[in-house]
Amino acid sequence: MFAISLGDDGAELTPLAPWQAEEFFAHIDASRDYIGAHIGMPDAVSDLAAARAFLRSYAQKSVDDAGYLYGIRLDGRLVGGLMFRVFSTTSGTAEVGCWLEPAAAGKGLVTRACRTIIDWAVEQRGIHRVEWYAPSENAPSLAVARRLGMRREGVLRQHYPYRGKRADMEVWSVLAPEWRAARETTAGAGAEPTATTA
Repeated sequence: MFAISLGDDGAELTPLAPWQAEEFFAHIDASRDYIGAHIGMPDAVSDLAAARAFLRSYAQKSVDDAGYLYGIRLDGRLVGGLMFRVFSTTSGTAEVGCWLEPAAAGKGLVTRACRTIIDWAVEQRGIHRVEWYAPSENAPSLAVARRLGMRREGVLRQHYPYRGKRADMEVWSVLAPEWRAARETTAGAGAEPTATTA
């Protein structure tokens, strides 16, 4: 199994596969309320069988080149993850999603991991537009979108029905030329972009 370093703090990006269902379920179950505050994945991963089915669905998406799922590990322990929920080389569009357990928040892990997979999508796979959707109330997620250099395109009012109420959903994106320009600016300033913790 590959692991991509996300910096010098022991953080790594790894694939998540069906054979890891027990670890994945335990991770989600331990932080169910925190992770589920804004996203429905913990509700979908209600037991071990559902966790295995969720991982299998992304394994199939990967086979079809239509989506990808990754784990974020800190010193080998699964602490969060991210996904290309939508991935289309035909349209050149992908949508990134993420989650993190509370003990791992505030370390820049999601930002660093997203930079890694967006670089791959843009430079290796020819993705032109990377999208980010987040409820307006999810301030940490919106902060990641800003740190990634995405632009806020608008708000889908009362778009997202979740746990008995409808949430406003913000749409953010970055285009390949903008992504490359920002990376060149960061590299020119002498910073190592994949180690950013802001």
